[in-house]
Amino acid sequence: MRQQTPKTPWHHSSQVFDERAGEYDNWFDDSLLFAIEKAAIQSLDISFSPPALEVGVGPGRFAEALQIPFGIDPAMAPLLLAKKRGISTCQARAEDLPFATSSLGAIFLLFTLCFLQSPSRFLEECGRVLQPESPLIIGLVPATSSWGQNLRRKKKQGHPFYQAARFSTIAQVQQLLTRHGFDIRQRCSTLSQPPGKTVKFERARPGMDEQAGFVVIVARHYNKRDY
Repeated sequence: MRQQTPKTPWHHSSQVFDERAGEYDNWFDDSLLFAIEKAAIQSLDISFSPPALEVGVGPGRFAEALQIPFGIDPAMAPLLLAKKRGISTCQARAEDLPFATSSLGAIFLLFTLCFLQSPSRFLEECGRVLQPESPLIIGLVPATSSWGQNLRRKKKQGHPFYQAARFSTIAQVQQLLTRHGFDIRQRCSTLSQPPGKTVKFERARPGMDEQAGFVVIVARHYNKRDY
């Protein structure tokens, strides 16, 4: 009998999103949270040269709204939904970006950092494939915020989407970016309303707030070298 290869955390995570792609996609319909998060990213007026890529594109909701033409994801079912939204897709992992050196004008990583098997390897890949001074845009839920704590509770309770997630503080993300040659140039925070009590639209405010439900960081590689 042929022995099966043990599933790694990213295999498990991608399998969940494969099996429940429709459920995840439907969450975005008429979602106030999505509207707030999308507006926060757009408020930074990020300048970059094409082409742009979203890593962890999922069903393509953010890519479509932000006009990001390319997306990768390890789960195939969400990619099929993204393709229907006009996104050029490829099944791939963040730690092994299938792009040539200095070929991308921007990389978006939105709500995906917590699912990466190796954030360090991902940032090495970003340094390789990004054009000089091109932005890396990270959107995350800070681990110590009420939103982060809520997601950690869901993980402990066995929520299928968060079983493989590992949440980070803003300080930890800053250290990681600095270690890999990235300098933070823009930042904003939003979602001061607690989970389950978000009833009104909220505009983003400048800065990085560990207590915010959503933080956007725009970093650029300040020590681009040959890879």
